[in-house]
Amino acid sequence: MNIDLTETNASAVASALVRARRSAGSPAMGMVLTLVVVTDEAGRYDAMKTAAAVSSEHAARVLGIIRRSARGSARLDATIKIGNNASGEAVLLRTSGELVRHAESVVLPLLLPDSPVVVWWPQHAPDDLAGDPLGELAQRRISDSASGTRGKHGSLLAQARNYSPGNTDLAWTRLTPWRALLAAALDQHPAKTTGAEVAAERGNPSAELMAAWLETRLGVDVNRKVSRGPGITDVRLRSRHGDLAITRPPSGRSATFSIPGEADRPVALKRRDVDELLAEELRRLDEDDVFAEVMRCVASRSNDSSDSKPRKRSAPTGKKAATKARS
Repeated sequence: MNIDLTETNASAVASALVRARRSAGSPAMGMVLTLVVVTDEAGRYDAMKTAAAVSSEHAARVLGIIRRSARGSARLDATIKIGNNASGEAVLLRTSGELVRHAESVVLPLLLPDSPVVVWWPQHAPDDLAGDPLGELAQRRISDSASGTRGKHGSLLAQARNYSPGNTDLAWTRLTPWRALLAAALDQHPAKTTGAEVAAERGNPSAELMAAWLETRLGVDVNRKVSRGPGITDVRLRSRHGDLAITRPPSGRSATFSIPGEADRPVALKRRDVDELLAEELRRLDEDDVFAEVMRCVASRSNDSSDSKPRKRSAPTGKKAATKARS
């Protein structure tokens, strides 16, 4: 069922949602969260399609927000979709005029009561997610540094310097299978790690996060190597017995798993679609303590590199055991 409302308000949209549910024969909501998608006209189809796919696992009220021109009088147009072989509800809200600067006033009355709120910026995230008026409404805020308009590395640094509990980045989510494989490798070969290397295309935010994660978990220096990509192509943990390595070719479907003293073997390591990444993040709505530590490391490293006076990097103190990479 599709309902179009022009020159409307949040109260009229909420009433239309109730009527639509009753017409569809399901007055009970049965939804577990509100997912706010901050997008634009160019990206709204893919963003809302991804959100609809995710709602099959996490039944949600999806509120898409599009900010149009801030000129002219305040105006709100809405499109409501219920059913259509999808779980939950989807509302696309287009704001114009003065309402562009106060989108949170439209969203607030439409949030599900007593349920978590997640805000996702698929394309253009603000530097300070928690300080954004829409971000202030949420318990969880999701960005993607890989889609940043100011450069991928610059977007990641902005998120690291303005990190707040509840923030996360899909560049970090992409590392989940890599981190699981590395932890499994250290279980099988628990030798002391003396160094590490991450190879990826230039400016890849996931590679920066991987390097910071290895540094914080293992207490070793991590060398960043530029490769042709795409994405991360090679991660190596060095020990006196040899390199423990995961190497992924450009196809991105599988990788080669290498442990000293054993034959190389293939492992599944495909590049996941955005809906898979988003669904993973919605499975946990508490703070990711490991990600918080990694972001502090990224911010610290960027501050060190921008210092006008060259400083010698101090040796890491209190090295953590290699097995902490399982975190």
